[in-house]
Amino acid sequence: MTLFTRLFPPDRDSRVAVLFERREISYAELRDETVRVAALLAELQISPGDRVALLLADSPEFIASFVAVSAIGAIAVPINLALRREDQLFILRDCGARVAIIEGQLTSSLCDQADAPAELRQVLVVRGGAVGNSIKGIKVHDFQSAKSSAQIVDTHFADQGKAALDADAFILYTSGSTGEPKGAVHSQADIFYTNETYCQEVLKLRAGDRLFSSSRLPFAYGLGNAFTFPLLNGFTSILCREKPSPAVVSGIFSDFRPTIFFGVPVVYRRLLEHHRNVAAVDTSSLRLCVSAGEALPGHLGEAWQDTFGVQVLDGIGSTEMLHMFMSNHDGELRYGSSGKLLAGYEARLIDHEGIATQPGAAGNLWIRGGSSALRYWDRPQASAQTFIDGWVRTGDLYLQDGAGFWWHMGRGDDCFKSSGQWVSPIEVEGVLIRADSVQVAAVVEGRDQDSLSCVCAFLVLANGCDRKSAEWEVRSLCQSSLPRFKQPRRYIFVDELPYTATGKVQRFKLREQIKELESPESQVQGH
Repeated sequence: MTLFTRLFPPDRDSRVAVLFERREISYAELRDETVRVAALLAELQISPGDRVALLLADSPEFIASFVAVSAIGAIAVPINLALRREDQLFILRDCGARVAIIEGQLTSSLCDQADAPAELRQVLVVRGGAVGNSIKGIKVHDFQSAKSSAQIVDTHFADQGKAALDADAFILYTSGSTGEPKGAVHSQADIFYTNETYCQEVLKLRAGDRLFSSSRLPFAYGLGNAFTFPLLNGFTSILCREKPSPAVVSGIFSDFRPTIFFGVPVVYRRLLEHHRNVAAVDTSSLRLCVSAGEALPGHLGEAWQDTFGVQVLDGIGSTEMLHMFMSNHDGELRYGSSGKLLAGYEARLIDHEGIATQPGAAGNLWIRGGSSALRYWDRPQASAQTFIDGWVRTGDLYLQDGAGFWWHMGRGDDCFKSSGQWVSPIEVEGVLIRADSVQVAAVVEGRDQDSLSCVCAFLVLANGCDRKSAEWEVRSLCQSSLPRFKQPRRYIFVDELPYTATGKVQRFKLREQIKELESPESQVQGH
């Protein structure tokens, strides 16, 4: 079965597929919307293999458009609305999209006469915005009126078998946490594999479940959370167009009563702060919480469970693997770890010399499983370096303990040598955030007064804490908890860390900022 046929069997017609802006949208209504979008794309002469960009908020239009694109054999390219305009244009150019389905407020910026991507020919505007005949050769249509008048052809939805399942179906771009984003090319079959592995093994959906994700649909994590997992199994997804601030997420909890919530560590931290300092967060409907994106600090998971009585199951996945391949499980949980390897995946650890590590030693994580991307879009060299004989080099450093739990030691390209010995930033950060005065921390390689490599820590202080007292606390804590070569020699205090749209710390930006932030007011020299 293809994605369309799996999502819309007749016996689901009356069920609620999506809750969106106080509307209940049934599976039948969502199917009809999908059919009309496919008909519109066919009239625009979109052919198999053509790329269709989706710059849409989390909405029924996103889901219908994504499924419609795959149904006609084209390739969907979701693009995050939170990205800078320059990054959105980069992805549009990189994938060579012929058609873009966009939110109205993006019309002028994406169709700017000076910067419009050369391949882009048609723009469909979903909610308002300027609609005209053309802008620099780009024809701009009103999405609603165009699809209402499209001629429906049922043959678009015939089940085309394994060939359709294994063909290029969508491209998800990496978050850019380490630099320029790359497009991971996935098939429909990858979606079904994540449903049969992570969703079945960890979420174990049951009657009455409503799923809500603060991570958005253009990301691999959000695509599974808010689209494929609930809808492939006949449940309900809660979608929200607004930025997932603590107040917005808290309102969703109160108004729509989700049973499973998906977030990233920074969202859990901000919700806890909101609950403590602003207004109570009602989590009484939740039976399960999930975290991914980057490692969930153990103390943060424990604080959430202590406060709300709900477990947070941390795990790890990647854009290249589509969703999670390791996870903690309900009743089998160790905060600070990424849990255990899921059935259907294999893992191995390789050291910096390319040799398999000894048991209990850290190494570079390689993963193999049926949800792996086919390649990077138009990046043969990067593809050859990442996708090797069925394995995917994740770029993460891990170790596995004797009980089978996996522990994230940081990104391989974030690690560096200080005093000739390897330093994992995440290990140092785990010590720093134990300080009462520290809200969040990030560690990168810096240089001391002698231009030698050293550990440099960026710190965001907790409310009401001053730098002088924080300096003494973190210095004392590091001296008692870390060997000398891992202790930060430089501390830089900042108001906020730079994050990607997926909630990951952009360490490369911190490295770029080190020289700018070197001043007596912002830097405290350690020993």
